Amino acid sequence: MPSSPAASPWWSRERHADRRPFLLARQKVMAALRGFFEERDFIEVETPILQVSPGNETHLKAFATELEAPDGERAVRYLHTSPEFTAKKLLAAGEERLFTFARVFRNGERTALHHPEFTMLEWYRAGENYEALMADCAALLALAAQSAGSRRFAFGGVEADPFADPERLTVCAAFARHAGIDLMATLGEGGENDRDGLWRAAREAGIRVAQDDSWADVFTRVMVEKIEPHLGRGRATILYEYPVSEAALSRPKPGDARLAERFEFYVCGVELANAFGELTDAGEQRRRFIAWMDEKERIYGERYPLDEDFLAALALMPEASGIALGLDRLVLLASGARRIEDVLWAPVAP
Repeated sequence: MPSSPAASPWWSRERHADRRPFLLARQKVMAALRGFFEERDFIEVETPILQVSPGNETHLKAFATELEAPDGERAVRYLHTSPEFTAKKLLAAGEERLFTFARVFRNGERTALHHPEFTMLEWYRAGENYEALMADCAALLALAAQSAGSRRFAFGGVEADPFADPERLTVCAAFARHAGIDLMATLGEGGENDRDGLWRAAREAGIRVAQDDSWADVFTRVMVEKIEPHLGRGRATILYEYPVSEAALSRPKPGDARLAERFEFYVCGVELANAFGELTDAGEQRRRFIAWMDEKERIYGERYPLDEDFLAALALMPEASGIALGLDRLVLLASGARRIEDVLWAPVAP
């Protein structure tokens, strides 16, 4: 049975009037962010939504459709979950500083902080390390607050000063501080981690774990229950140096292959951005993609194809750093909205 229409649609005059201040704040924030990048010689690019692969992370759920050729032949295509693959192809093509406001799509996600269609701001710096992105995040947070006329950010009872210098905290330090767990003791070379050691430590920390939980399962549970609620309180937090098994598309840290050049940016307990010192080893990226799709098939009974064009481009891509920031979440915090739908001009019908 189809779901019934919402009792108060977003386009009703009363509801639109309530949301309009947040939407105007959105316009101001976007204009300010665009100006930030243009002043620093970034090129704004547009990325296609239809892709051969929507991305290959285990738990991402994509929307699929069909592409029909003039001769009637059909091929499966996906709405992208991120503009990352295309942006990196443009780096391989010779662009050095680029940014994009991309409409992206993720299925099965709808909460106060999630929406099936949303806007992702991504930017990339060729030849620069990911610490440059940390500075960008601090500057953009203050700029968003200034453009929206906000002095404090608040969400879920947690407040933060958007003008304060962010705290920098390694993942291992966060596990020690907030969960009493020595995460480094469970990390092995090449992502071969001590599952049993982390499982026991999590249980001792009062976290419910299942007998068949993997190391990654336990890691995520500790993050959600013990770490994330403490991040971005009072000021933003840059959580960095993730275990290489949680590296996604980032490269290993020089000098310690157990860790990766990845950070996430938190404000008021809300994850705003995910950044990488980009992996350019196409063989290693292929290995990770296949491992994630094997896990996806085990859990969900499906897998997404690899973008061979992306892997070919990756082999030619220069050293770079890149980041994805949830624009709607940033606007939500800057404007004082309570739900992500309040800052979307036209939310997707439930």
